[in-house]
Formats: sequence, C-alpha cells, structure tokens
Amino acid sequence: MFHSKRSKLVAGVVFDLIGMSSLLGFGILEFTDLAWAPIAGYLMTKLYPGKSGVAAGVVTTIEELLPGLDVIPSFTIMWCYTYLIKSGRGDNKKTIDIDHFS
Repeated sequence: MFHSKRSKLVAGVVFDLIGMSSLLGFGILEFTDLAWAPIAGYLMTKLYPGKSGVAAGVVTTIEELLPGLDVIPSFTIMWCYTYLIKSGRGDNKKTIDIDHFS
C-alpha cells in the first residue's frame, strides 16, 4: 500500500482531513463518523502494522466515534511517533557474534 515515510505522511494527512471534514457540516455530517470510524481504524492498522498499529487503530476508531474529537490528527500523530519518536529510542542495537568452541 504505502511503503515510504513520505507516502505514509501524505496519506495520513489526507485521512486526517477526511476525518475532520465532518466538522464542516455543523452536526449534520457527524453521522458520517459512524461510517468513517471503522474505516479509519482499519487504515491505521494497514499503514502501521504491529502492536502499535493495532493500538492506534483502536484509539482512532474511538476518537472518530466520539463527537468533537475529530480535530485530533491521529494519523499524523502516529507518523510522528513511528518515525520521529520511536526510531530515535536506540532501537538500532548492535549484536556481537561470539564463536563457541567446544
């Protein structure tokens, strides 16, 4: 689907804008959140596989279902977590091979 950092960021911003678009209807379009919430959760799990993607998918689904929380850019926050916060934690641990002689 989306493999590069940039494509995930662009897709995330677009998905966040789709989620926020229901606020333009002043309550009329709030019902679109019922359809968008599970789709957004699914897309989050596809963009970011693994435990963090599943957790973000659940949070995104809940956030889209609750009225007034559409302003939270969930996809953009997850991109920042994945590529700015999580990648800078020192996950690049080096392994040392040791020869075992018996």
